[in-house]
Amino acid sequence: MKRYRIAVAGCGGMARTWVEYALKREDAEIVALVDLYPEAAKAMADRYGLACGTYTDLKTAIAESGANLVFDVTIPATHHTIGKTALEAGCHVFGEKPMAATMDEARDLIATAERTGKSLSVMQNRRYDANIRALRGLILGGTIGKVGYVGADFFLGPHFGGFRDAMDSPLILDMAIHTFDQARLVIGADPVSVYCHEFNPPGSWYKGNAAAVCIFEMSDGSTFCYRGSWCAEGAPTSWEASWRITGERGTAIWDGHNAPYAEVVAAGDQEGKFFRDCERAEASFDWEGRGGHAGCLDEMFAAVAEGRRAETDCRDNIHSIAMVLGALESAKTGRKIWLNEL
Repeated sequence: MKRYRIAVAGCGGMARTWVEYALKREDAEIVALVDLYPEAAKAMADRYGLACGTYTDLKTAIAESGANLVFDVTIPATHHTIGKTALEAGCHVFGEKPMAATMDEARDLIATAERTGKSLSVMQNRRYDANIRALRGLILGGTIGKVGYVGADFFLGPHFGGFRDAMDSPLILDMAIHTFDQARLVIGADPVSVYCHEFNPPGSWYKGNAAAVCIFEMSDGSTFCYRGSWCAEGAPTSWEASWRITGERGTAIWDGHNAPYAEVVAAGDQEGKFFRDCERAEASFDWEGRGGHAGCLDEMFAAVAEGRRAETDCRDNIHSIAMVLGALESAKTGRKIWLNEL
């Protein structure tokens, strides 16, 4: 019997990446497909030639298939139910972001993971990129000195259709968590407070607010400013956002596509100069992991095998979801939110 017996919860388009990854692992097999719509599970089985059972109920699927790992690729509103059901049935859980729809649900999932001794890790695939790891190296290596400001711009116009078009806050709830989580990774700090203005620009095809400006105070004393829109036609940024990070000795830049770099104050006497001379510092590339979903799933599987917490374990990821839910609370109330209030 293979080590990982996987039940896939949610058989929509996003699940394909997860299924294709699992099918390439020699130590894993898919033993159940679960979806509220039986035809979706059946279509997934047919697409990949899977002979496993198809179900509409996760608890039944786990019991009948002997699954010990659940991929939760359902919509955000069901992550708490799916995660808790799987953990209590004795399964590890690898889930799509966000971990849960509320902080109460997120805390309950952490408590359930603690009680059951099983792991719950969250897909934050945009951490797994050679460029962002190189940017992190520039910052944590002290190239620009103590960080004061972190800025990330995210402007794209994807026409998804489906549930995102109907969400109340599609940008912040479904996408901005990636950039928020990246900021935590890059500077090695957690959020303290947030002020957010959320809005829906002219021409938006989303029902809910698809644009936002957020200002976070971080635990290292820096300020993180996020500016984003999911209905910005023309001149798109990268999906990884466009970054500017300023420190006491210089600035680091990453456009989300090319290698990051820094410009730092050059050595030597520059007393009296209006603008000081700067020199370019290239980033080092020493991260050898795979990119995207594969890299994050590699880490999740390795953590289970090694008996440790994954980098995106629920107990760490709660800081990223706090940024999301804090931003939404700020937008709703029009005030600055201290995240310990959550």
